[in-house]
This record gives sequence, C-alpha cells and structure tokens, in this order.
Amino acid sequence: MVRVRLAPSPTGTLHIGTARTAVFNWLYARRHGGEFVLRIEDTDKERSKSEYTSNILDGLSWLGIDWDAEPVIQSERVEQHRQAIQQLLDAGLAYRCYASEEELNAMREAQMASKQAPRYDNRHRNLSPEQEAAYQAEGRQATVRFRIDDSRSIQWNDLVRGAMSWSGADLGGDMVIARRAPADQIGDPLYNLVVVVDDAAMAITHVIRGEDHIANTAKQLLLYEALGLPLPAFAHTPLILNQEGRKLSKRDGVTSVSDFRGMGYTASALANYMTLLGWSPPEGMGERFSLAEAAKVFDFQRVNKAGARFDWDKLNWLNGQVLHELGAAELNRRLTPLWQEAGFETASRSQAWLEQLCELLGPSLTLLADGVEQARPFFETPSLKDDAQQQLQQPGAKEALKALLTSLSDEPLQAEQAKALLSDACKAADTERSFSG
Repeated sequence: MVRVRLAPSPTGTLHIGTARTAVFNWLYARRHGGEFVLRIEDTDKERSKSEYTSNILDGLSWLGIDWDAEPVIQSERVEQHRQAIQQLLDAGLAYRCYASEEELNAMREAQMASKQAPRYDNRHRNLSPEQEAAYQAEGRQATVRFRIDDSRSIQWNDLVRGAMSWSGADLGGDMVIARRAPADQIGDPLYNLVVVVDDAAMAITHVIRGEDHIANTAKQLLLYEALGLPLPAFAHTPLILNQEGRKLSKRDGVTSVSDFRGMGYTASALANYMTLLGWSPPEGMGERFSLAEAAKVFDFQRVNKAGARFDWDKLNWLNGQVLHELGAAELNRRLTPLWQEAGFETASRSQAWLEQLCELLGPSLTLLADGVEQARPFFETPSLKDDAQQQLQQPGAKEALKALLTSLSDEPLQAEQAKALLSDACKAADTERSFSG
C-alpha cells in the first residue's frame, strides 16, 4: 500500500512550499488509495515551538488536507535513532571524530583560499586506539561520522526526474550523523540519519519532497543500505520561485499559509493554485478544480522538472472565481466576522439586508478582505471634506444626487458620459449649479 508523509519542522509557520509538498503527497496517496501521515520533526530544540506545530496542523486542516494517523513526534524517537547510530559504529561504518571547531574552521578557510569546494577531509576516519585515547584525555568531545566512499556512484530512478546519479566524492566527505558528546555517549542524532530511521519505521513507500533535497537523498540512500532498511521510491518536485526566478523566501513577503488566509484568500483557491505550481492537469480538465477532483488524475508524469514561478494574477483570478460563485448566504457567513472585526454594526441589520449587500458586492470581490472596504459606505457615514459638505448644502444638491442615482446603470462610464449624466441630473433637480468635471 502506498504510504507517504509530510515531515514539517515546527520552527516557523506553515510555508507555502511545505504546503505544496503536502498537497502533492496527499494527492498521490488518495489517487492510489493509500495513506498520508505526518511526522513533526522537532529535534531542533531551540527553534521548535508548540505554537508552530499548531499553526502547521491548522493550516493543513484549513486547506482540506486530512491525515490518516496521529502525527509522529520525532523527538520521542531519539533512542531508536541512537540505536541505529550504535549499529553503524559497531559495524565499522561510522566512527567518532574529535576534530575541534577551530580545526574544522581552519580547514575550511584553507580550502576557500585554494578555491576548493568545502568538505571534511576525513582526518579522523582511521584513528588508532591510542590516538583516540589521547584525544579523550584532552577532554575532547566527539561527533559521529558516517563513512562515505568517494568512489561510490549513488543511483536511483526519480519519479519526477528519471535516472539520477550522484558521486560519493561530491557529498562533502564523511557525514556527521550525531552532534558532539563525551566519547562514551552518542550526541543528538542529525537530520539525514533520523529521517531514514523514521521513514523506515513508519513504512513510508514514497518520499515526495522538493528538489533541494536531492543531495540529501544521495546520502540517505547510503544510510538505508548500511542499516539494511528497505528503500522507498523518491520524487523530487520543483521549487516555488519568485518573479525573479529565485526560490520563494520570506524576503518576498507573504509566504505562509496563515498570511494568505489573513489576506482573504479562500482555502479552495489556494489549494487549487498550489496544485498548479509544478503540475499540469490533463487536457480538458481546465485550471479550476477541487483537491478531490485532482486526486483522481494526479501522477508524476505531469509534474514539471523546472521551477514553478509564483503568479499572483493567477491566484487572484482563481480566488475571485471562487468568491463569485458563493451564494449570498455563504458569502454573508464569511464576511460578517470581517465586518464585525472592522467595527461595523451588523447586529441591528437583518439577515435579508446583509445578504442583499453580499449579492451587491460579490461580483466585484477578488479577496474576502475587499468586502470590508467595499461595504464601509453601507455601515458608516462617509467622512466628507469641508468643500464637499458645503456642496451638499447648496440648494438642489440632494435632489440632483437622487436624480443621478436613478440614471445610473451597471455599465462603466466614460468621463464625457459622466459629465452628461451630472448635467442632466442638475437640470432634473432644477438647480442652477453647474458641474465642470
């Protein structure tokens, strides 16, 4: 059975890129009658916060993405991670490295000076027992590193990108899999090791994630092999790019699902748009669909290799289409809380009046938030400048406005047409005041 996962780190709010990864995983699982599960990767103790976990779960639920089991909490599985590290140490596939941060920094600076790619030079790979004892006597703590053979070629068939090949020599030297700790202990396990152990324990069959993880995949395949664990299939999806073609980041402003929600985007439009970020629907399907409809046809053959540029105009169009199709009662249900938050008095208005207002506003909305400013004149007396107040006090001014209202239609006006209407309204109200524009 297909079993996929989303593994967000609760070190921030739900990012649009993580949400798009969740959408693709969910669609693939539902297409194949499989399971979509969550793992909260909270091993970064300093940055992980419970409020971020809540934000991630709330954001997924709001988008309509459900999961099939209680989320796995990664920090509760540290002992299993350490057992795997000990297994590698016992097999001679990993070793303790006593190199200090000062020594490693000096090594990196020398590599930069000679214009070499930064990598660990494996200096402690083959320490003798006497050398280890000497380092321990100095009080040095040790990381644990996994041996990577530079001559290895790591290959896999990526479900999006096809045949992939990575050289062991390009992986930066022997990989740290546990942070520093006294020599008789194993420090905090690190990402590449814990991901492999947890995915195997959760029986994940397909790992679907962004292309920025490709190098990690090469490292993780070596760990699967060393630990004797079954391999999942891998699919690396395109990154979401900004308009300049760079990876979408916080510098681009709005990047979290909660921000989009606060701006007035609907869950269905945002989920629809995220599906289109890197996936092309089959011919005849069009660009507007629900997640359930997309799940019936989703496959990796239609996932693009190139990065997906974020298109605000497309998202706005989709959101407007969703809002335009909402009935007055549903639009009222969504807008009333926003009106109340803006301080509008809705309690004294009848439901029929509120729904009439929604019928009036609905066709012009792009974002839900647009319904606040557009509704303001119906709840608040407009604040007029002194000259506007004086004009309204002129004889016949109010009558002219009433006459003007009876002349207006739904069609947009050109400047000359507006002037003509104003002139006719003045004449109908029998006022001598002229309007020059």
